[in-house]
Amino acid sequence: MIKRVGVLTSGGDAPGMNAAIRAIVLTGAAYNIDIIGFRHGFNGLLDDDYQTLLPQHVQNIIQHGGTILKSARCKALHTPEGAKQAAEALQRLQLDALVVIGGDGSFRGALAIAEHYHGQIIGVPGTIDNDVDGTDYTIGFATAIDTALDAIDKIRDTADAFERIFLVELMGRHSGYITLSAGIAGGAEQIICPEFGALQPEDLKTLIAPVQRAQLLRGKSSYIIVVAENSYPGGTTALAEALSTALGIECRACILGHIQRGGSPVGADRILATKLGAYAIEQLVLGANLMMAGEINQQAVLYPMAQTGAKKKQIDPYLVRWQQTIASD
Repeated sequence: MIKRVGVLTSGGDAPGMNAAIRAIVLTGAAYNIDIIGFRHGFNGLLDDDYQTLLPQHVQNIIQHGGTILKSARCKALHTPEGAKQAAEALQRLQLDALVVIGGDGSFRGALAIAEHYHGQIIGVPGTIDNDVDGTDYTIGFATAIDTALDAIDKIRDTADAFERIFLVELMGRHSGYITLSAGIAGGAEQIICPEFGALQPEDLKTLIAPVQRAQLLRGKSSYIIVVAENSYPGGTTALAEALSTALGIECRACILGHIQRGGSPVGADRILATKLGAYAIEQLVLGANLMMAGEINQQAVLYPMAQTGAKKKQIDPYLVRWQQTIASD
């Protein structure tokens, strides 16, 4: 019988994590389960930094970005001694289960602990990158898209005013989910992301030709290129400088960075986080272990935690093909 459950948020923070914590605490209360929150990710296990979370502690947090439990990377967990120490902390606190809210890196940490822990572990996917297998969307992705889109729309205004070329860099060094989605929603003329292949200095002609065609057809005007981070040697600023030299037109780089992680979660993230947090507790009661609570086709599902980082999930192939078609015309 599940009586005491630990919860932590790990890795990069994502808007909606607080909504997931809230759902876990409220669902736990409904099942008469004590919820113990660990601060600063897995570090809380190693440092005995925790508190019992009651329903009053999660009142009015659903609208806030970040995480009330704080988050952090935990280098010690990458060692056998660290994983064993974390498991011992769970046993010492008599926790029957642990809920880990994070991405596939956080789930790898959970799997390391599982080798020494006799209780149950379940994951809840919280990452703006949406690069976790076993769920259509991850908590924080929808808000990150809205944040990026708002920035692109504003940059378009100034790009129109000065008839400039802007390169907007978004997060997602290993996945193009944010870049493709925000780029298409923002009407970007070109999109550069990992799924389109690596971009090297000798490939600049593939970017330059569409720009020149656009100038020929519509004259001097704004032009937006949305770029996933680390897509070009030296970064997006170096790419903007190279394009400026090649085209003879001023190109500006705008790097959004961690602004994409912050802000109040949009409705879609609040709903998804609530659903997956509640589902995680319900499935623990039913005996789930080493699984992730995800959503596929609007249905809550369990997915093996060990397979969440397999990278089988792909960005929309139709949108990829469409974007490449219009960019080459």
